[in-house]
Amino acid sequence: MNERVLHQESERFGKLQEYMREFVYGGIDGAVTTFAVVAGGFGANLDTGIIIILGFANLLADGFSMSVGAYLSAKTDRENFKKHEKIEYWEVENIPEKEREEIREIYEAKGFKGELLEKVVDQICSDKDLWVAEMMKDELEMMEENKSPFKIGLATLISFILVGFIPLLVYLIDFFSPIDKHLFLFTSILTGLAFIIIGWMKSWVNQTAAGKSIFETLGLGLLAAIVAFYVGDLLEGFFIK
Repeated sequence: MNERVLHQESERFGKLQEYMREFVYGGIDGAVTTFAVVAGGFGANLDTGIIIILGFANLLADGFSMSVGAYLSAKTDRENFKKHEKIEYWEVENIPEKEREEIREIYEAKGFKGELLEKVVDQICSDKDLWVAEMMKDELEMMEENKSPFKIGLATLISFILVGFIPLLVYLIDFFSPIDKHLFLFTSILTGLAFIIIGWMKSWVNQTAAGKSIFETLGLGLLAAIVAFYVGDLLEGFFIK
């Protein structure tokens, strides 16, 4: 596959890729937490209706909470970047020699020497925006995040609800058209498939081995379900006679 084709594929999925990280991690949290609620309800021998109520309450409340957290985190990072960027602009304008010397030290550490070093320093310091950008990147090690905080929160919310709904699907079907048997088994199978898909997507986002990512995601979901099941079973003995 040549370079042009690779760039075309990247452009085709550009917008999807941009918020894929938020979608993947929102989906993982949605599936894990909702499946844990269902497992806890099953362990406590709760009725289908109660499990549905608890599941949807968790789905909406946790999804909203997580999306707000993602939005505020992204917004705070952007505001922090802008604050330090403003400081760098002030320093470039008011103490240029000090800032120029810092640029020289940065590029000297990268291996530039003599006349070439001075040319690089002169070139960077001739453009105030470039100068500040270099200081932000190399001195403060800060990179501006161009993604919208609102869209980050929205992608997190949508994925949390969409993937988190899967563990409730079988119980919802049973409520309107009774299945009666093996509800938790069917739920576990469906949720397991969701974990496999979201684990594969996680490997794509992180550029890691698919098998390892799927195993980690399945393991996390299984662990959460086991803990919730036994907690539900234990508490049933205390509170439900």
